[in-house]
Amino acid sequence: MNGLDWAALALVIIGGLNWGLVGAFGFDLVAAIFGDMSWLSRIIYILVGLAALYLIYFATKVSK
Repeated sequence: MNGLDWAALALVIIGGLNWGLVGAFGFDLVAAIFGDMSWLSRIIYILVGLAALYLIYFATKVSK
């Protein structure tokens, strides 16, 4: 795995943990740290989404 793979994996893990907190406790950690829908929190959400798309590609590449 290269650096991009590890970065994508870390972002998706962070996103998954954040969604777990939202579902279990109604607490959005990204919003608590960076502000509710601030430009920085929006960038974090976009990066997590792009990382998830990349990992879909990565999973198809690895499964061959």
